[in-house]
Amino acid sequence: PTSANARSGGAAVADVAPPPPIASEPLTQRHEFTDDVSVQVRLKPSGRSREVVNIDDASRMAVVRFTVQPGVRFPWHSHPGLVLVAVTKGELVFVYGDDCVQRHYAAGTAFVDPGFGNVHYAFNPTGGELVIVATFLGVPDAPAALTNPVSPTQAAALDAKCGAVAASVHSH
Repeated sequence: PTSANARSGGAAVADVAPPPPIASEPLTQRHEFTDDVSVQVRLKPSGRSREVVNIDDASRMAVVRFTVQPGVRFPWHSHPGLVLVAVTKGELVFVYGDDCVQRHYAAGTAFVDPGFGNVHYAFNPTGGELVIVATFLGVPDAPAALTNPVSPTQAAALDAKCGAVAASVHSH
């Protein structure tokens, strides 16, 4: 909303609406590979055992840029497929629901979200904007969601288990 309540030198000054807590900007629609594509990713996040993620049908993908305001948190969720995440500005903290460890990713780094039911949340711990670019592989046909939120009961239990603060939570 804007207003002309503030005055400066006799001229009206408009108040600018703040940016949304999390802005999502699709950089692509759900594109389909023209070839038969399967993917295998081996990952070992700090403090976790090695995990192998197989996607037999990775034929659809989408790319989304998220801009996250200071202190804002994505809620607990999972993804229907693998997500490659590049941190292009700021810092992201990523937390798996099964170990509650805060893993920090600074601008210029990237990580793999294994998807397929791996419940997690993430947040911007800084005083500046966070920008990430997420490449979703093996996505379902539209309009199915790229993100699967957990139930409010499960979210509350995970918040309590991991000591997560519920303030500034925003869905995407």
